[in-house]
Amino acid sequence: MKRSIVISLLFISIFFQKKMFAQTDSTPILKTYKVGIFAPLYMDSLFSTKGNFRYTKSIPKFVMPGIDFVQGAQIALDSMKIWNANIAAYIYDSKSSDQPISSLIDNKKLDSLDLIIGSVKDMEYKELADFAANKNIPFISATYPNDGGITANPFVVIANSTLKAHCEAIFTYTLQNHGTDKILLCRQKGVQEDKVASYFKLLNDQDGKNLLNIQTLNFDSTIDVEILKAKLDSNKQSVIIGGSLDEEFATKLTNACYSMSQSYAITLIGMPNWDGFKSLMSKEEHEDFSVYFTTPYYNSKADNFSKVLTNGYLKKFKTKPSDMAFKGFECAHLFTKLLAKYPTDFMSHLNDKTFKVFSDFNFHPVMLKKGSTIPDYFENKHLYFVRILNGTISKAW
Repeated sequence: MKRSIVISLLFISIFFQKKMFAQTDSTPILKTYKVGIFAPLYMDSLFSTKGNFRYTKSIPKFVMPGIDFVQGAQIALDSMKIWNANIAAYIYDSKSSDQPISSLIDNKKLDSLDLIIGSVKDMEYKELADFAANKNIPFISATYPNDGGITANPFVVIANSTLKAHCEAIFTYTLQNHGTDKILLCRQKGVQEDKVASYFKLLNDQDGKNLLNIQTLNFDSTIDVEILKAKLDSNKQSVIIGGSLDEEFATKLTNACYSMSQSYAITLIGMPNWDGFKSLMSKEEHEDFSVYFTTPYYNSKADNFSKVLTNGYLKKFKTKPSDMAFKGFECAHLFTKLLAKYPTDFMSHLNDKTFKVFSDFNFHPVMLKKGSTIPDYFENKHLYFVRILNGTISKAW
């Protein structure tokens, strides 16, 4: 099954690059807008120079996120209707050795694009961001939760909110709902942990005064329950923020909080990647104990768009779409329709709700330095609070 997906995708990617994909009911008087979709497909690794498939047993796991993203985007493009324009979509393998992004840029292969949608990171992200700024082409960074160090680039749109934005959302929620409660930031040593702590410190320190009484607890390889318990008050609600992206630490902190939950009212809020930790999804280990985290993407998968994607995936590939397929579908559908509606003023209408698919986005210009007049980028600041309870994820706030 997975092999057929890859072989199908190889044909699709070549077809899209050689020939435009457009609405079949197009007419000559309609404008054609070109959309480039970039994802790490690793086709050079999957196929030999003769076109033979290298893997006989299974597809490497590192390949599937990019493939799923593109397949979701393709189903969106196949299923949606655009009445006032034609859309030509091109799919690019961001990990291609024959045609890397740098070569495509140097050879002016991307100059005619009107919109870039990328599930890329690191070097490829930077290359596309710089190109977007140079050519004034909107670049939707669909899955990379990082600004990549770019500045003064008002054509970059970060849909998957940065760690800083998640900390801002947690802080705002805590300030509004738990201002007088016990608040503990629990962390271990680490670069990411330092960033989390610095974000909360910056948010909390206003004109030399702390808005919240946040106590930071530093732990090593173990979490001493007695030390944690000594900071709690059985007569008050306690908010414990897990300030680490490490699964082992998250598991230990959750175990400690769960062991005290019968005697203390605890709200445990983790980092955005905690939803991927299998240890927290056990129905038995943390029975009836909620773990909260923030996410820019939430989808109950009961809406019509989800049915279109799910049915399309089942029909083509005999399997259910992954979360990456949903992200590819959403970004291709939403931003392509916005492009068709606002071709000359796309960046000013990022928050148009007309074409909402799954999630609510709220894009804000981000100025990293005070006094800046040019946005460093636009970022989605709408984050859902969701919870893991008895192995099920659901929207909380």
